[in-house]
Amino acid sequence: MPKEQQPKPLPAVDELTQPFWDAAARQQLVIQRCQECAYFNHPPRAVCDACQSQQLAFVPVSGRGRIYSYAVMHQPNIAGFEQEIPYLNLLVELEEQPRLLLVSHLPMSAKATVQIGAAVEVTFQPINAEITLPQFRLV
Repeated sequence: MPKEQQPKPLPAVDELTQPFWDAAARQQLVIQRCQECAYFNHPPRAVCDACQSQQLAFVPVSGRGRIYSYAVMHQPNIAGFEQEIPYLNLLVELEEQPRLLLVSHLPMSAKATVQIGAAVEVTFQPINAEITLPQFRLV
């Protein structure tokens, strides 16, 4: 008997991350940026990684970047993704700052064209009424 599909895990939305998710619902990518030193922080934090300032604000970013790394996932050990294996997980570096990284995924049909350094752009995937995921596609 096949194992029942688990629901996919949802991001934990809290007071700190709410502006990120609100913008995604509007089809806009925003990243937390320090108002003191201009360093981008992601995921959002209470203090700047670079200077420890608490003067942080969410600002729009281009949504363009490059594949920093990727992996083909074959193991069915992440609840909710068992029926999708194999699939591609991406680590995307946004053009605004070195090592400003976001996680995304691509369908296996893109495997032949995926390579480190490939250009990507943001797209948005509605999950439910509260969550829209920023995802990336090859350009």
